[in-house]
Amino acid sequence: MDLRGQEQAEADARDEAKLEAKVEEEDLKWVMSNKRGRRFVWRLLDRAGIYRSSFTGNSTTFFNEGQRNIGLMLVAAIHEACPDQYLAMIKEQKHGRDSDDASRK
Repeated sequence: MDLRGQEQAEADARDEAKLEAKVEEEDLKWVMSNKRGRRFVWRLLDRAGIYRSSFTGNSTTFFNEGQRNIGLMLVAAIHEACPDQYLAMIKEQKHGRDSDDASRK
């Protein structure tokens, strides 16, 4: 029983997890810092179905809820890492729809 060795291994694992989380956060900030990245993330969130009901009345609901859960985790990560970029993404999508509507008239 190497208690010190176990404690060191646990500390190393915690340090590694912190580093991984920091890299993930920086990657997300990088993607969200660009309009093209925000468009890509918006499409992912749309496909995940976070802005609509996942209920179907049958077992497909379970699949839809799984997709929606991943989308919600992504939104939570964005809110933690770069909430201002989330707002920018929403505004860009609204403006994109407004111009699409205007071009159809």
